[in-house]
Amino acid sequence: MSAIEALYIFDEHNTPLLEHTYTGRPPPGSTVLPLYLSHPSPRPSLIYLPNTNPATLLYSIIQDQLLFLCPCSSDTEPLQVLEFLHRVADALEDFLGSPLLASRIESNYDVVAQLLSEMVDGGVISCTEPNALKDVVEAPSFMKNLLGGVGLPSTTPSSLTPGATPFSLGSGRSPRLGPSGNTQGTSPVPWRKANVRHTSNELYVDIVETLQVTLSPSGRPLSAIANGTIAFTAKVSGVPDLLLQLGCPGGISNSVSLPVFHPCVRLNRWKERPSELSFVPPDGRFVLAGYEVDLLGPAALDSFSTSTTAKSAPKLNIPATVSVQPSLGPTGSDFEVRLQLNPRFAGKSSSPLPSATGSSFPGRGGLGRGLGGHPQGTTAAPSIEEMVVHIPLPASVKNVMDLRVVRGAGDAGYAPGDRSIEWRISSREVGMLISNDRGGGIGATATLRGTVIGQDEDEGLEGGAVSLSSNTYDYDDDQTSSYQSPSEAPSKTKDEGSDARKVKQNKVLMPSCATVSFSVKGWLPSGIKVESLTVDQKRSKGLGAGITPYKGVKYVCVSRNGVESRC
Repeated sequence: MSAIEALYIFDEHNTPLLEHTYTGRPPPGSTVLPLYLSHPSPRPSLIYLPNTNPATLLYSIIQDQLLFLCPCSSDTEPLQVLEFLHRVADALEDFLGSPLLASRIESNYDVVAQLLSEMVDGGVISCTEPNALKDVVEAPSFMKNLLGGVGLPSTTPSSLTPGATPFSLGSGRSPRLGPSGNTQGTSPVPWRKANVRHTSNELYVDIVETLQVTLSPSGRPLSAIANGTIAFTAKVSGVPDLLLQLGCPGGISNSVSLPVFHPCVRLNRWKERPSELSFVPPDGRFVLAGYEVDLLGPAALDSFSTSTTAKSAPKLNIPATVSVQPSLGPTGSDFEVRLQLNPRFAGKSSSPLPSATGSSFPGRGGLGRGLGGHPQGTTAAPSIEEMVVHIPLPASVKNVMDLRVVRGAGDAGYAPGDRSIEWRISSREVGMLISNDRGGGIGATATLRGTVIGQDEDEGLEGGAVSLSSNTYDYDDDQTSSYQSPSEAPSKTKDEGSDARKVKQNKVLMPSCATVSFSVKGWLPSGIKVESLTVDQKRSKGLGAGITPYKGVKYVCVSRNGVESRC
């Protein structure tokens, strides 16, 4: 079992904020920090330090510009220590707020010390669940800091033992230390707080998928992976027992691979029925499960090696694709970037009032109105948020001239010396492009063109030596045709050779790929959806008879430079 010997936290200026030693005699933070900084950036999460006594393995993560270091001098499980560091950062954000700032840690040392002591006992990881920690550690509050600053007790009367009178200056009684609501003991479920009470019972499911697609110069997909996360928010009284039913066109067992689950999920139920998640949720928001989906399918690799035609290539139904046409123009200095938009993601629906999720669940969260006056960002009318096309440039490019959007909309930005071009198209402009498309449902197209200028071209124009000939020529007007006619052929050949040389020189200045970033509300690349979410009244406790929680589902696809087209 991995032993956590110490934890060191440094701010963005590498100033020590906290040093907490659990067991043994680990090297201090003043020793391991210079050794960590001596490694070139980007630094790995695990660094071996042979110069310490004894030799030490140093684990590290960076959260909100804060550096977390954990030294270990014995054999450890690397993933367990790294996961512990992430749990510490998440717990501090849960109690102190997000983003995690150095000032918040400095002003709440008492809370941080209690958290670190509860999470590790004698070097052994004991409790890292946020809900369980909230049962034993009291979160800081404005009133607590205010009362403590003026010398009054910070514990409120509601946190006293049952039947106790409120604390007064003359009573001589001291309030019970500890978090409020812990009078009935700890919860039987490790990841859920005890005595949870909510006035409005609500259950929300947010499925977020990140899309990564690589396209060949011919437009054929080489790889397409969607990584999904099921975020769950439970605001239900008592101890509810839930059953989440998932569906997928090809079946969950055939589509989902590498699933990971929160400890609350009953794994035996999932193994028997891969589409069902049975669990008792923690209180509040948490990550229920994660998964990966290969959008090309298991037969994609075989099709790459056997098929030769474009029709037999795997098909993808994604919001947008991009292609690059380099070496255009007489000298090959122009390039063209073409963005193809899928008409399915226009953000409007033909139905009068579509449901938010295509199921019995009502939608939630910032739903706007489409161009036709219907709700957008739903499964019936998925909408594309702001789209960004990123075009990397070689280091030898000094400037890009005549950068313009010749078709479509958006703004393209570039400054001399930048290593890339950014072409931004807002969600409103995307909707207008798709709605104004007359391509018979193929999709709207936007085009960006530009001219690259290299280092050598500017130097030749600015600092090149110019030689002037002093020879003079006498000729008669009637002999003009006789001496010009034989020189036309060599001149034309010289121009053609010069253009060919320029095309070859400008070829290395052309962009070699382009990527698209976007987010889509109401659509998932994998096609996974929530079929049902039910509360088992027989297994649930403390919910109350006849109470039906409000349920909501939201689907979001996010791609950050995820759709890449090579040329």
